[in-house]
Amino acid sequence: MVATRICDLSQRGVIHYTSPMTILSAENLTVARGGVPVLHGLSFSLAAGQVLVLRGPNGLGKTTLLRTVAGLQPAMAGKIHAPEDSIAYAAHADGLKSMLSVVENLSFWAATYGGSDIAPALLQMNLTGLAQRPAATLSAGQKRRLGLARLLVTRRPVWVLDEPTVSLDTESVALFAQTVRAHLAQGGAALMATHIDLGLTEARVLDLSAYRASLHNGAADPSGFGAGRGDHGDDDFGAFL
Repeated sequence: MVATRICDLSQRGVIHYTSPMTILSAENLTVARGGVPVLHGLSFSLAAGQVLVLRGPNGLGKTTLLRTVAGLQPAMAGKIHAPEDSIAYAAHADGLKSMLSVVENLSFWAATYGGSDIAPALLQMNLTGLAQRPAATLSAGQKRRLGLARLLVTRRPVWVLDEPTVSLDTESVALFAQTVRAHLAQGGAALMATHIDLGLTEARVLDLSAYRASLHNGAADPSGFGAGRGDHGDDDFGAFL
């Protein structure tokens, strides 16, 4: 059996044993935005080679859930199981250093995660011809591709992605879908929120509407903007882990 990190309200950091096939799971999870519960009683699991797509209306709590899974905020209740240092999180902000080149940005992230080879990431995300360009001179779509290329240099098996195709054109969306498929084929997994059909026929879809917090378990603001913030209120924090 594989030892994995367990996150809960009272025992953060305790070691728990789960199935060796499961690399990410949540049990009876409640997540909150601004101290107000938005999703309640949510459970799911991801094994190697699987992708789970989160769906639901704006303000429901998709970003809040992803930030909680990534460890950027605590769960209000329930547990999250994942191997230590297994999650790479990418949110709406690209998190690039504008004065650094494409190569320098990727090299920084590769070194941060103990690697050095960025050539496969450049090739996979069609950035080879832009390698020496400063990030500040890239188009929005090119910046997004660079931001997503960082996932490849982390060498982490679980990708947690919040609207990863923002600013991408049709060709780049297809390129990203191909990248996700390659990641799954190598034993990785992905949890993502997206309104775009990526053509991933192997993906499972989880509609979060059924888990909206109710009056019986802590009412969410009916507007979906508890404490004056929307579902994307923390985009600038933890744009990439």
